[in-house]
Formats: sequence, C-alpha cells, structure tokens
Amino acid sequence: MFELSFIWAGIIAFAVLTYVILDGFDLGVGILFPFADGEREKATMMNSIAPIWDGNETWLVLGGGGLFAVFPLAYAVIMPALYMPIILMLLALIFRGVAFEYRWRTERWKPVWDVAFFGGSLVAAFMQGIALGALVQGIEVSDRAYAGGWWDWLSVFSILTGFAVVTGYALLGSTWLILKTEGSLQRQMQGYAWWLAAGTLAFIGIVSVLTPFQDPVYFERWFNLPGSVLSVLMPSAALAATWALFTGLNAGKDGQPFLAALTLFVLCFIGIGISFYPNIVPPSLTIAEAAAPDESLLFALVGTVVLVPMILGYTVYAYWVFRGKIDPAEGYH
Repeated sequence: MFELSFIWAGIIAFAVLTYVILDGFDLGVGILFPFADGEREKATMMNSIAPIWDGNETWLVLGGGGLFAVFPLAYAVIMPALYMPIILMLLALIFRGVAFEYRWRTERWKPVWDVAFFGGSLVAAFMQGIALGALVQGIEVSDRAYAGGWWDWLSVFSILTGFAVVTGYALLGSTWLILKTEGSLQRQMQGYAWWLAAGTLAFIGIVSVLTPFQDPVYFERWFNLPGSVLSVLMPSAALAATWALFTGLNAGKDGQPFLAALTLFVLCFIGIGISFYPNIVPPSLTIAEAAAPDESLLFALVGTVVLVPMILGYTVYAYWVFRGKIDPAEGYH
C-alpha cells in the first residue's frame, strides 16, 4: 500500500507541528524569563506553563520516535547531518526540565536554576532553528547515506533561521503570558509582543525570500503553476494573521494575539511542507524512498490510531483543567 507512507508523513508532520506550537510558547516564556520584574513575576511566568510543559514535549518524542520507526532511512540520514544541534537541543531541554523542579526547592541556588531555565530555553529554541535551516538548505545523500561534512549544518542561512525561531518563540511566549496573566506583567508582555511580532515578521520575510534560492526545486515549486497560486494565497493568509495579531495587541485583547501568532507558525510550517513535498529529506530523498516496508507501516499505524487520540485527549484535558488566569498567590508547585 503505497499510500501508507504518505499517511505516515502526515502523522509525523502533525506531531512536529503540534510540538512546535505547544512547546514553542513555553520555550518562549523561558526566553523572556530574565526580563521579569522580580521573583513574584518570575514565579507567575513559570507557573503559567508548569502544569503542561512536559506534556508538550510528548509530541517531540512522538515525532522523533515515529521518524525512526517508519522512515528509518530518513532518520539515518538526518541524525548524522544534525548530530550537534540535536544533542545541544536535548541537553538544553534536560537542564531546563531540571530547573523547573529545583528552583522551587532552594533559595541559595535559585539564581543558578534561573540561568539554567533561561539558557536551556534559549539554546533549545536556537538549535531547533538551526536544524530547520540546515534541513531547508538540503542534506547531501549518496548511496542512501549521509555524504556531507561535520559542519554542513552551520551556515549563514541556518544561523538566520535560528534567530528567527528564537524570536518567534519569544512572540508566542509573550502572547501566552498576555492570555494567562493580569496587571503589570501582562502590560509588560503586551509591549514586548509588539516588537517581537515586528521582528518575527521581518525574519519570516527574509527567510521566505532566501528559501527559494537554497535549491532550484523550491523556486520552481513556488513560482510555476499550480505553486504560483499558493505564492499568492499564503502571503494573503499571513497578512490576515498579522492584522489580527496587531489589532488584538492594540485593542488589549487577551486571546486574539496568541491565536494569531499560532496561525503565523502554522502557515510557516505549511509553507515549509509545500517546499519539501514530495521529499522528506531535501533535496533528493522522497517520502516513498525513505519509508519502511508496508507491513511495518501498517503494524505501527494500528497502535498510532489508538495512541494519538489518547495523547490529544490528555492534552486538551490538561489545558482545560488549568484554563484561566494565573493567580500569583497560588502557584502550581
């Protein structure tokens, strides 16, 4: 069943997108953490994500584990190409996770765990952006194996995408805090969100202009029919999301800026998918070529049909239980 590989590509893409939009805002909160005005506001920022951050990272495990199980060739190519940024990302996430628990149990070492929380969030976001940029610019494959060098992932373009992801995550974090907090912290984040939105849009514009020049296939896909139609529709949708973001910020809305920022991320993710398709590892490894045998795909799909709705249900329930504004006097810990 040839179509199974494309079903699985959709499942992996969904898991990665869900991770980006969920873990993106809590990494963004960590990036903004040093700018909090005092311990009370720092505690409020951490408490806004403390009940859900580990559940958000479940989708990273699902995406990475799913890639290994159903697209082993893609996994075998991507990992050697991106060893360094992936290892640094995982180490940063570990330090960040430990900081969540330890900073509440000490006074003497609290500044250390504050640095770990901020540094882990910043490095994890930056490495995710670098990995994305390295993937977009293409991975050299020869005889079904990675054929590039140790430092191929590091380029001007990948560093640019690293800064873009950091800025975008900070935007998500600021709009999340607008949604979840009140008073001075909310006002502070409203001011930050305006400038972070402008920075994110600038990065989106620069990366969008440079991406077609990373590979001639991207240029052909976006500027020849039917892709040229998407070249009109996608910017139009992005403009609508931008309008919703800034009008929400200017009107002092709580939820509209966060939803608009999430929409921008979804649109960017769709744009990357359009650029890649039908490749799973650009520029030459297709979804069908990288897929495991059909029997393995079908076997894994049976479990996934049960597992993914359970994870989605748990995620929705957790967000419902911890809905509403954060009371600074009542922390999660």
